[in-house]
Amino acid sequence: MMKIKLPIMLLSITLSGMMWGILHAQNPVIQTAYTADPAPMVYNDRVYLYTSHDEDGSTWFTMNDWKLYSTNDMVNWTDHGSILSYKAFEWAAGDAWAAQCIERNGKFYMYVPVTSKAVNGGAIGVAVADSPYGPFYDPLGKPLVSANWGDIDPSVFIDDDGQAYLYWGNPNCYYVKLNEDMISYSGEIVKIPLTEESFGKRTGNPERETLYEEAPWLYKRNGLYYLLWAGGPIPEHLGYSTSNNPTGPWEYRGTLMPTEGSSFTNHPGIIDFRGNTYLFYHNGALPGGGGFTRSVCVEEIQFNEDGTIPHLKMTSGITKGLATLNPYLKNEAETIAWSEGVKSFHNSQVGVFVTASKDGSYTKVMDVDFGKDGATGLMARVGTVHNDVTMEIRLGGIDGKLIGTVNVPRTGGNDRWELVTNDIEKVTGVHDVCFVFRGHAKGELLYFDYWMFRK
Repeated sequence: MMKIKLPIMLLSITLSGMMWGILHAQNPVIQTAYTADPAPMVYNDRVYLYTSHDEDGSTWFTMNDWKLYSTNDMVNWTDHGSILSYKAFEWAAGDAWAAQCIERNGKFYMYVPVTSKAVNGGAIGVAVADSPYGPFYDPLGKPLVSANWGDIDPSVFIDDDGQAYLYWGNPNCYYVKLNEDMISYSGEIVKIPLTEESFGKRTGNPERETLYEEAPWLYKRNGLYYLLWAGGPIPEHLGYSTSNNPTGPWEYRGTLMPTEGSSFTNHPGIIDFRGNTYLFYHNGALPGGGGFTRSVCVEEIQFNEDGTIPHLKMTSGITKGLATLNPYLKNEAETIAWSEGVKSFHNSQVGVFVTASKDGSYTKVMDVDFGKDGATGLMARVGTVHNDVTMEIRLGGIDGKLIGTVNVPRTGGNDRWELVTNDIEKVTGVHDVCFVFRGHAKGELLYFDYWMFRK
């Protein structure tokens, strides 16, 4: 996350960036909200993706909470809503910027950068929960780290020997060794030497002589430590360095991902999952997107024999899931592979749900396995405040085979729902499924909470 003045030219949104989501079918992985600063975590054979949240229409880093998404297959992502706000920290004044969560001994520790009321500057707090979904609470009642505006982008890593490390910083890079309780540290905060050998050479800025800018992320593979980071000058690229030790000295290994994607910042997060390695990042690809309205994306990456990483480009992302989706279980409507014209919301009646904004809005889920016997019906919890609203069920895409149409009852609001059942044309095998929303009313066309097919 940047805290500097930015040239106007870097804030403009290009048409190509706005069209990215339309032309590519998987990236960005979240389309129902603007998300940034991805922090993936693997726990119990599932990927949990914590993100910061750019508010709609932002012209600065207007960010008030952190969101959580999860997946079993890397293509269908379930929205779990806002799981923590800066307001959970009584000492914080605002700015819910790039955070990271990690599990240790059955508890979940989320390290967050916020603005401290006491110093009117940057500080890093820690929140704890018994579940990856929260609720998270502040165990300290004060910052874990509080020194200056550069205390942003915390990244946490637990080594094989059990020692945990917290990295952070812009324009400098720092680390400290965390104690086993994960809410305190031992020793001094270490300022990493920013040398050309470790982070490459930048020209034209005597205050930043290396390429390192912000967003450090520590990762280990085959005994080699990788420090991924966002590099300058702005607009940012992703670079990386390696070491035989988690604290360096670091060797600069080059560009990981070049500057692209209609956002002047970027932010790396990397995980191993089911034998594959995935790099998460953000760009400004969604309609209305840009430097302050960003969206999280993901790429599968490979390694060279010497451990270096080939240059990556922003692509359409993961096109084939690691598992199929069971249609005979309750599936949340906010489990989505791709969508257009849809937003996610939350209330006390049903939790997270989605709304369609116009005729032709839709959600898609991938690799739905109906089996050999197949499905002949659908049950869904829906609602609307309008007349003549329907939900089409199509295979393959929004213009794919129509197998059923649900007449959405007028319930009177998103706090009032009805469970409807519908017969469909029998479907067997594995298909992508689209729910296409039809109606000509303005505003929120309908509300959609969950669905389940029947045999």
